[in-house]
Amino acid sequence: MLLKASPALSILSSGVGDLFPPSRALFPSTPCRGSKFLVRAAKGTSTKSLTGVVFEPFEEVKKEMDLLVPTTPMSSLARHKFSDESESAINEQINVEYNVSYIYHALYAYFDRDNVGLKGFANFFKDSSLEERGHAEKFMEYQNKRGGRVKLQSILMPFSEFDHEEKGDALYAMELALSLEKLTNEKLLKLQSVGVKNNDVQLVDFVESEFLGEQVEAIKKISEYVAQLRRIGKGHGVWHFDQMLLDEQVVLHEG
Repeated sequence: MLLKASPALSILSSGVGDLFPPSRALFPSTPCRGSKFLVRAAKGTSTKSLTGVVFEPFEEVKKEMDLLVPTTPMSSLARHKFSDESESAINEQINVEYNVSYIYHALYAYFDRDNVGLKGFANFFKDSSLEERGHAEKFMEYQNKRGGRVKLQSILMPFSEFDHEEKGDALYAMELALSLEKLTNEKLLKLQSVGVKNNDVQLVDFVESEFLGEQVEAIKKISEYVAQLRRIGKGHGVWHFDQMLLDEQVVLHEG
């Protein structure tokens, strides 16, 4: 950093230890061999020309103190650069996650019946329901972290019967799950676009890092299940597929 000398500066010689009197020249015509000079600011002089400081946090905060730190009791102290549209979009996504979780829970209850008895499917949809609920709670936590207000909305009652005359219950349920995962992905992308529109880099990063990659993996996995069940049909192979799901869940839970 270059320092510019000004009339407010005085010269201190380390060899002499005293300030040069005003009558002497600022720089001697004949340099002293081995002598050293230190530059310092005189008392009461602004240091801007010395330090090059442009950012003055106290001065900038003082101008916007009321905006940055609200005083009304119901206003969030943490909220910063967080638009109303982003807040509303997060609440909508919470509702999406809870609705999907509710449908998966209904599927779990169906396959856990004594006259259906497909434990692999039942456990798969139970885990899926808990996962979607976890996503909803993660969005709720983020909403509070950003200073928004969580507003839970109504959840639609899901179907309780999932048998399909042509496809059978296993294939029909897995195709339904694939549709739900794709719908959730569309809603997440919409939420991400709201963040981009409002220049909310933090919201965009949250959606991308926490959800989008996982959603792609879920769509790929369930797509393979649908393809395999279409090959199997409604016969005895469904039971073997159910056993495969049980084995996968044992490995997953042990890991």
